[in-house]
Amino acid sequence: MKQYLQALEHILEYGKDREDRTNTGTKGVFGYQMRFDLRNEFPAVTTKKLAWRSVVGELLWMLEGSSDERRLAEITFEKPREELTDKTTIWTANADNQAKNLGYTNTDTEKDLGPVYGHQWRSWDAAIGTVDQIAEVLENMYHDPYSRRHIVSAWNVDRVNVMALPPCHTLFQFHIQDGELSCQLYQRSVDAPLGLPFNIASYSLLTHMFAQLLGLKVGEFIHTSGDLHIYQNQIEGIREQLKREPLPGPKLEMPKFSNLDELVKTTPSQYKLINYQHHPEIKMPFAV
Repeated sequence: MKQYLQALEHILEYGKDREDRTNTGTKGVFGYQMRFDLRNEFPAVTTKKLAWRSVVGELLWMLEGSSDERRLAEITFEKPREELTDKTTIWTANADNQAKNLGYTNTDTEKDLGPVYGHQWRSWDAAIGTVDQIAEVLENMYHDPYSRRHIVSAWNVDRVNVMALPPCHTLFQFHIQDGELSCQLYQRSVDAPLGLPFNIASYSLLTHMFAQLLGLKVGEFIHTSGDLHIYQNQIEGIREQLKREPLPGPKLEMPKFSNLDELVKTTPSQYKLINYQHHPEIKMPFAV
């Protein structure tokens, strides 16, 4: 994960100060790319602790096609929602603020976020009805591996204004070469200290999942950012993180599944980072 630390250093050195919608203020750069080789280790940040269960839970939630924050809680904590009224997720604040302001259901057991990622991935609203982009891209990769159209988009222009949060990770594309599956993500906006390690892990995991479904090996994960930024109140924490020496990356252990239906029924506890060594957590504010 040295590439990630280099990105943080790049923002501190070359980033420009900007106002933002949260009124916190950012320092950021536009257009930055990182490449991660998935063949030998999993790109989990080691200079602080990665919230791995949350990474897996959110990805399974999106692959399921849900847009209910309480369903995310069920998947992440592996308990019925009625037992989780005191538990929050990374989407709780968005549900209780933006989604509630949009008029969506918001109770202890249901928190609708509108047509966010999972909805767009599995039920894209189109003139012909709904489109299951995940099922289609898997089918297309299986039958036409060298196509340049293996793309999934969450940026549904007609629906952006009714989402609790317009998609930050907007589009991803798969590439098959020499029996290996690679993935490139374009992320329009990314909080480098908190969001970026999470997104790198999530899409790297997605690449491993789809490689297993297709009988392929993994290649690279490429992250391309639009606005890559640090919030002004995170700079002290970033400087602390940059003092730490990165540790060897872990290996990924996944459950076996042979189709998409089996995949979405797996649970976070079945996905393990083997020999994951990391420095202590660094508390940094999260802007909503």
